[in-house]
Amino acid sequence: MSGGVDSSLAAALLKEQGHEVTGIMLRLWAEESCQNNRCCTPQAVEEAQLIADQIGIPFYVFDYKQAFFEAVVQPFVQSYEQAQTPNPCILCNERVRFGQLLAEARDLGAEFLATGHYVRLVQEQETWWIHQGADREKDQSYMLYRLTQEQLRHCLFPLGGMNKQTTRALAAERGLAVSSKPDSQDLCFLGDDGLPAFLHRHGHNLSKPGEIVDLQGNLLGRHQGLEGFTVGQRKGIGISHPVPLYVVALDQAQNRLVLGEQPARQKTKLLLEQVHFPSLKPQGEIEVQLKVRYTAPMIQAQLHPLGPGQWVAMLEQPCQDPAPGQSAVFYQGERLWGGGFISQTS
Repeated sequence: MSGGVDSSLAAALLKEQGHEVTGIMLRLWAEESCQNNRCCTPQAVEEAQLIADQIGIPFYVFDYKQAFFEAVVQPFVQSYEQAQTPNPCILCNERVRFGQLLAEARDLGAEFLATGHYVRLVQEQETWWIHQGADREKDQSYMLYRLTQEQLRHCLFPLGGMNKQTTRALAAERGLAVSSKPDSQDLCFLGDDGLPAFLHRHGHNLSKPGEIVDLQGNLLGRHQGLEGFTVGQRKGIGISHPVPLYVVALDQAQNRLVLGEQPARQKTKLLLEQVHFPSLKPQGEIEVQLKVRYTAPMIQAQLHPLGPGQWVAMLEQPCQDPAPGQSAVFYQGERLWGGGFISQTS
C-alpha cells in the first residue's frame, strides 16, 4: 500500500471479497537531501495507515532501503556510466516488489501479493499470461515484463479490468480519503537538485568533458558529461546550427555526443539483450507489436533469435529515438509476450 488511490482500492475490494488482507508499505532508499523516498513519505505512511484502519486490515512498514539501493539505485547509476537510459521501475518490480517482497510474503504464509497495477492475468491451462489493462492509458504491463511464472501465479491485480475514473469513483463510494489524490510522478529517490547532480555524487567516470560532433565526425562544440543528455534531446545542448540538431547517440568509447538532423532519429533495427519471456518462449521468429517506452505507440515488428537472451527486432516502420538501456516490450494484441533491454539501434 502506497497511500494512493490504486493500492487503497485494491485492498478494500479484496477485503470485501472475503480475503484476509494485510497492508504493506516498503520504506525505500532516498538521498538525504530529500529526506524520504517519494513513494514512502511520512504523509504517505499516515494515509496508508488511515486507509488500513478504515477498511479493517493490519498495516506494516518493511525496511527495504538497502535492498532497493542494491537492486535498483546502483544499476541505475551503472547504466548512466555506460551511456544508457535506464528505467528503474522495471528493475524495482522485478527485483524488489515481485522479487524480495513476494518471497518474504510467501515465507510469512501469504498466498498472493496484490497490487494496484492496471494489468490483467489470464490463465490458459497451466500458463499465466499478462494482458494489458482495460484502461489503455493506464496500462502498466510494460513495467512487469520481467516477472516469472512462479511470481505470476501468486499475484492479484484487482484493478486490471477497470479504468482510472472507475477506480476513483469506487474509492469515493467507500469514503476513502485518497480517492482524488494525484498520481505520483518522477523518480522516487532523487535529491532535490535533479538527475545530473545525483549522478555526479553517486557515479564514477561521469562528468567528463568531451566533444560534440555531427554524424560525419565534424566538431560542433564540447559537452561537460554525457550523463546530461538523452537520445532525442534538442534543447540545452549548447550549440547553434542553421538546422535543428538532435542527440542521436552517446558514444561512450570516445566520450562523444553525436548530433544529427531529424531523419537520423528514426531507427528500424533494435538489438536486444537479456530478453525475457514470462510465459512461453517462442521457438523461432515471431510477429509482434513492440513499444520502446511506457507511453510509446505500438510498432509492428519481427523478432529473430540470435543467441541466449539475445534477439533482434526488425521494425516495419521507423521508431523515433530508441535509446540503449531502454526496454523494448512486445505484444500480440492484448497479450504481453516479453521484452528485453536495447543495446544497439540502427
